[in-house]
Amino acid sequence: MTAGTHPALRTRACRLFGVEHPVVQTGMGWVAGARLTAATSAAGGLGIIASATMTVAELGHAVAAVRDRTDRPFGVNLRADAPDVDDRIALLVREGVKVASFAQAPGERVVKSLKDAGVVVMPTIGARRHAEKVAAWGVDAVIAQGAEGGGHTGTVPTSLLVPQVVDAVDVPVIAAGGFFDGRGLVAALAWGAAGVAMGTRFLLTRESTVPDAVKSVYLGTPVTGTVVTKSIDGYPQRVVRTDLVEHLEGSGRLTALPRALANAWRFRSLTGTSMTALAREGRAMKRSQGLTWAQVAMAANAAMLTKAALVDGDLAAGVLPTGQVVGVIDELPTVAEVVGGIIDGAEATLARLAGVPTDETTTGGTAP
Repeated sequence: MTAGTHPALRTRACRLFGVEHPVVQTGMGWVAGARLTAATSAAGGLGIIASATMTVAELGHAVAAVRDRTDRPFGVNLRADAPDVDDRIALLVREGVKVASFAQAPGERVVKSLKDAGVVVMPTIGARRHAEKVAAWGVDAVIAQGAEGGGHTGTVPTSLLVPQVVDAVDVPVIAAGGFFDGRGLVAALAWGAAGVAMGTRFLLTRESTVPDAVKSVYLGTPVTGTVVTKSIDGYPQRVVRTDLVEHLEGSGRLTALPRALANAWRFRSLTGTSMTALAREGRAMKRSQGLTWAQVAMAANAAMLTKAALVDGDLAAGVLPTGQVVGVIDELPTVAEVVGGIIDGAEATLARLAGVPTDETTTGGTAP
């Protein structure tokens, strides 16, 4: 692994996060626990714990576990609409967590609470107007995820979204959607981004706790083997096309709603959410996002169907969120090899573009 000394790789994001390399591991529910997060941060990137599927107590244990493994900066991904978000913010502040990331806009009050406490705030956005909105609230950085990204995603390709967002805001922009090697990092830097964020690439590592049988399915998925569907929870979500997904897409609302209600109950039990808090959260979602009550009930589907596959290993009952990049990943390196390979590949790519002779076998680079 190189030291990543090229000036282009010492970006604003590195300085903002206090990390060595401009590489972010996203907060994937049921996947980004303490082990994966700590491994990413120890390798010089920014690891992010996914807390939406944890209780506050479990989040505290995860933060402590990361601290036991590394003294480098890391982040926590939060749900802005969680009924106990203030408790989670207090935990981050108390524990000195460097970064709070969000899959949805966190709201001006939440942004202020975190920034007043010195926590870096970084939401994920999928459109230029969303970036402009959160920038006006004072966020420190944004992850701009293009349509190639996994899980809930938008429609604008990464190559078009990132330059738009870079031109619209003054904060560091982290590019997401379709990245896996050093060439991609250099491309993102050329568009004006300050780094890349990756989920699928980190999911498919040795430190990832996803069952091996499930990882094998991911590794066998071609670049054409994913689909963006609304049948899981009513929002566009990129997943591996499986028999279950085909079934869900063919099911009507009468079939989907009872399953969604059952999943909402199971999600409530796992996260320790009271019925009162669950109802309050549902009303807030309905009001702020303009959802029907059926859509509110469907919201727990994604979390529970993802858990079935990524935690329980039940491919017949679960879905596999993924970026389209899954089709070009065919190995399970360590996290250190992923980060080191990306930096090596970026160094070689920059040298090649500058006309400096280099080893042609390392121009991309994800692992030794």
